[in-house]
Amino acid sequence: MKEFIIETSARHVHVTQEVLEVLFGKGAQLTKKKDLSQPGQFASEQKVKVIGPRGELTCSILGPCRKVNQVEVSFSDARVLGVVAPIRESGDVKGSATCKLVGPAGEIELTEGVIVAKRHIHMTPEDAKEFGVENGQIVSVKVLNETGRAIVFGDTVVRVSSSYALAMHVDTDEANAAALSGLVKGTLA
Repeated sequence: MKEFIIETSARHVHVTQEVLEVLFGKGAQLTKKKDLSQPGQFASEQKVKVIGPRGELTCSILGPCRKVNQVEVSFSDARVLGVVAPIRESGDVKGSATCKLVGPAGEIELTEGVIVAKRHIHMTPEDAKEFGVENGQIVSVKVLNETGRAIVFGDTVVRVSSSYALAMHVDTDEANAAALSGLVKGTLA
């Protein structure tokens, strides 16, 4: 069975250009800190405070800017903030939790956008054909690790695009539950 990497996606924020300029000033641009595994995606040098009713967190902004503002957290992070964040696919923020974003030049109240990202596997169309799956399909993934915490992640959505690179993403709560660290691989169960 073909294997793929499993990466831990820590809390982060996606913003529109308009919101970036509210937070960091007119004409602000994201400064690349490091490339991420998905082509064209990067962690930026810019960070913001995410403030909820009970607490706050500092989060990196991932680039490039997007069409929708989104804050991706784990359930543990949501408890710190004091919000009820639904499990959603990236980009599906309608009716999700609210928060305030604070940057060095300004702040903005998001009326929606805080989610716990549904675990997912990015695949190219060629990968999907090889694995025998299609976009939106729900699969189970067996984690291949020797930590003494064998686990199969169910309810994993397959996301297919020619702009993706083969990799699964889980949040920090999921990674900690499975004792994932370093290079971790998985297969469809």
